[in-house]
Amino acid sequence: MSFWENKKVLVTGGAGFLGSFITEKLTKEKKVNPENIRVPRSKESDLRKWESCVAAVKDMDIVIHLAAKVGGIGFNQKYPAELFYDNAIMGIQLMEAARQEGVEKFVTVGTVCSYPKFTPVPFKEEDLWNGYPEETNAPYGIAKKALLVQAQAYKAQYGFNSIYLLQVNLYGPRDNFNPEQSHVIPALIKKFVDAKREGRNEVVVWGTGKASREFLYVEDAAEAILLATERYNKSEPVNIGVGQEITIRELVDLIAELSGYKGKITWDTSKPDGQPRRRLDTSKAKREFGFEAKTDFRNGLKKTIDWYQSVKGVK
Repeated sequence: MSFWENKKVLVTGGAGFLGSFITEKLTKEKKVNPENIRVPRSKESDLRKWESCVAAVKDMDIVIHLAAKVGGIGFNQKYPAELFYDNAIMGIQLMEAARQEGVEKFVTVGTVCSYPKFTPVPFKEEDLWNGYPEETNAPYGIAKKALLVQAQAYKAQYGFNSIYLLQVNLYGPRDNFNPEQSHVIPALIKKFVDAKREGRNEVVVWGTGKASREFLYVEDAAEAILLATERYNKSEPVNIGVGQEITIRELVDLIAELSGYKGKITWDTSKPDGQPRRRLDTSKAKREFGFEAKTDFRNGLKKTIDWYQSVKGVK
């Protein structure tokens, strides 16, 4: 029998960027009946409220918890309290509701932002508690890391099957291009594509460009989460990424090239760089459940730019 056969699956955040790819893979590749997939919408189901969590998990076999309040550096600086409270309370209540309901498995998707600011590169899972996260996203990172503590405690006391995945920043078609909330790749794509379309000859970007980041294509992330759901049942967290990094300066140049922007690039060094470097050790994911990212970064970036241009009617 297939792992997914007759399973009822709750995907919080299932209508969002990553969630939409997961629900598609569940129906098309895993052959889950769409009627067995529950996707609570935030307007009707506020997971910060206990009763909403209870209703969401009712009769479910698997919970994949993706719902989160997220954003880039600017958003984290503007709303640190909301990012801490909303992410912590949603996850804590949902996991407790799932335990009370007798859910078979609970999958939490955490964040690379939980790692200490000066974690040795590549980041290994055992380094997670060796320091405080980078200040600009610490409230968000700590809120998500609290769910790892909860998952491990629930397994120890209740035998509750809950796994925890540490995911790097995603990119790809359908990403959030809202400038207030978007992460670095969609924010940069919007800046360069819009500048080209509007005939502007200068784009201003944040920081020095020296920081590095690791980016995972959204379809690869969806595959990793579903593989872990099927095959991984241990308490220890697992990194989900590609194991490669690129500096923000290199990223800016590549997005400018792929979007056809020819103008000036100005660096606003008064703005923060965020964490100095990010690159994960992804060997555990391969060893434990056979995940390796497949998408070439340049190709994935081109697909993302093409998608944004199609939405904006840009050729």
